Parts: sequence; structure tokens; C-alpha cells
Amino acid sequence: MSRPLLHIVLHEPEIPNNTGNIGRTCIATGCALHLIRPLGFDTSEKACRRAGLDYWPRLRPTEHADWPSCQSAVGARRDRMWFFTTKTRRPVWDADIRRGDALIFGKETKGLPDELLSEFADRLVTFPMAPGERSLNLATAVCAAVYEGARQMVSRGEVRVDDSGRLVWP
Repeated sequence: MSRPLLHIVLHEPEIPNNTGNIGRTCIATGCALHLIRPLGFDTSEKACRRAGLDYWPRLRPTEHADWPSCQSAVGARRDRMWFFTTKTRRPVWDADIRRGDALIFGKETKGLPDELLSEFADRLVTFPMAPGERSLNLATAVCAAVYEGARQMVSRGEVRVDDSGRLVWP
């Protein structure tokens, strides 16, 4: 599994516990994690050790100074990027998620910046919710998106689940 299943991009995450949970999801599913600064927490080795993130060295998240540097590093084409927001009606299951796609999520308090929402209006997706509800927890949304992508890839035969229940891809 040399290439990641998906690229998970967190735009200016604020809450360390959410990012830690997302990191765990990335390790469990073979996804790469990208963090766009500024971050609302410290990711130094000492801080991660103190927080009990023993898996963090295996995760090896990539930190980026800004969106353009992240976009360049991920290398996903425009049609292979999905931006998650409550400001659209298009449900996530209408997205054709493929191996290597970038799933982009905004900060916990504000979501993605308006500039990205405008620039990528045709790439926005959401999780439908009950009337009156405003959003899902960031870690929950990332996990749901990753497994929806994995489900789609398994159904197309791009990824398989082996006899021990593990995701496998070339």
C-alpha cells in the first residue's frame, strides 16, 4: 500500500482531540493526513507523547503553511477534490470518491473559508442531517467520509476486504 487510500486535508484545525481521532482513522484506513496552518495546538514530538498519541509517528502528518502549498503537495486534480461543508445540498454519496482523492474539511468553528467554497462550488458535498441541526463533529464527519469512499472503492473493485476484514489495495 504505497499510495494512500485518500488524502485527508484539515484546513486550520483547532481542537487537538479531533485531529488525534482523525489521525487514528487515517492510520486505520491507510489515508494520508495534511494539516494546514495555523493549527490550534502543538504537534511537536513532546506534545504528542504527552497526549498519548503513540501512533502519531506512524501517521507522519504533513503540515502546510497555506492552502496553495497543500494543494500543490497533494497533487490532486480539481475533479479529484471534495470539499465538505454544510453550505451545500449535494450529499456525499453523490460524490464519486476514488483512490487518491483529497477530502478537504474546515476548522471546527467556521468550516472552510468562503474563498474556497466559491472557487470550488462544483466540488462541495455535505452530510444530510435532520432539520434544525447545524453540523457534525469534525472527527465524525471525516470518519464517515473516509468509509463512504472506501465503500465506493470496494463496490467498484478498486479496493477489497480480505479474509481477515482488512482493506487491501495495490
